[in-house]
Amino acid sequence: MKPVAIIGAGITGLTAAFYLKRQGVPVTVYEAGGRVGGVIQSIRKDGFLAEFGPNTILETSPKIAQLVRDAGLESRKLATDPKAEARFVVRYGRPIEMPGSPLGFITTPLFTAKAKLAVLREPFIKPRRDGVEESIGQFVVRRFNQEFLDHAIDALVAGIYAGDPHKLSLPHAFPKLKALEDNYGSMIKGQIFGARDRKKSGEVAKDRAAKFSFDEGLQVLPDTLAKILGDSLKLNSPVTKLAQVVNGWRVTTPQAETEFDAVIFCSTAYKLAELGIESAQKISTEGFSEIIYPPVASVVLGFHRENVAHSCQGFGMLIPKIEGFKILGTIFSSALFPNRAPANHVTLTSYIGGARYPELGLLSAEKLVETTLEDLRMLLGVKGGPVFTHMAAYPRAIPQYNVGYGKYRDLLTDIENKNPNLFFAGHYRDGVSLGDSIVSGVNIAERVGNFLKS
Repeated sequence: MKPVAIIGAGITGLTAAFYLKRQGVPVTVYEAGGRVGGVIQSIRKDGFLAEFGPNTILETSPKIAQLVRDAGLESRKLATDPKAEARFVVRYGRPIEMPGSPLGFITTPLFTAKAKLAVLREPFIKPRRDGVEESIGQFVVRRFNQEFLDHAIDALVAGIYAGDPHKLSLPHAFPKLKALEDNYGSMIKGQIFGARDRKKSGEVAKDRAAKFSFDEGLQVLPDTLAKILGDSLKLNSPVTKLAQVVNGWRVTTPQAETEFDAVIFCSTAYKLAELGIESAQKISTEGFSEIIYPPVASVVLGFHRENVAHSCQGFGMLIPKIEGFKILGTIFSSALFPNRAPANHVTLTSYIGGARYPELGLLSAEKLVETTLEDLRMLLGVKGGPVFTHMAAYPRAIPQYNVGYGKYRDLLTDIENKNPNLFFAGHYRDGVSLGDSIVSGVNIAERVGNFLKS
């Protein structure tokens, strides 16, 4: 089989390389940094396990479970504790559990009677058919009301994208919601009548998908894939230039120049903008620098159990902007999986910054802890200081699929069409969750394998 270069050893690049290698395709994975996994990184210290970025993988596709099996990690996979299913949204300055049933929705204090009536009215709202691209904020106000946006969807958007609902594109950031209106005329009708189609495809909605990790954190997955790849993985090897040659590409790094029959770019949009590409088609990637990646910091704090008033039995809490707190939300990490904290302790992972407060994501470590503690004291009744502290700051964290994002996806498709041996995959194209990135890697490996065979 012909050799393939993969740029970027995040979870997309590693997954693509793993499956290409299983097809017998020689691969070389170039990673600019000194480790694999991108934002996936776990650390165990003093009995606590802290995740640098995400805490779980959502099993939204059967391809995700298949990767775990193929990598030989079934025995190390951990499902979330069933007792930790509760999710909280902050309103009136306190976390309120989200309803999990129609009766719960009717009785919840999370929404006023007006908002509840808006949800009941939603199936009778005419779908929009004029082709205008809406933000998720415009869509929610149109189909529900302002309160539902301010007190529910704003918090959800912060949890997924660390983004702004008034800027994020409905068809690009939330394509499944757009599809529900397009196909069924209503969100609620789509949830009811679309169940059969979802079951047939094997796809699961993010709010219903099983969540999992591994015994020593999410880093187990990229480390395992890297071990399988062995010498095919080149760390500390930034790709500085791609040059088209006869039937392929020459990849330039500070160490060497090597020719390949195909290249898959799995890094970030801003790295793509910086990459020099010499092609007969005169490829320009500078426009990808316009894609916004706001800063986000992860603050992991461990406390004695008696110093946290809230039970913290659940997945965590999301915080709407209208509530006036500085953190975006908090995951109750030690409630999700065993051995995330010593006995009689709790681990809380909070996120700060994003499109809501980008300047806060760039605070010093000391200020990040101070700001996070201030909110946790008010929201969860935290007393005293933490016995464990860990911070990870990402000056460029999550790509924002804002209104108009289609032009970037169209450009990627156009470049691929004009250069059949150059491929793009990853979170800037196929969705920002870990599950999305894994599926992107599986799919691109299949595409490249078919291209090589043809």
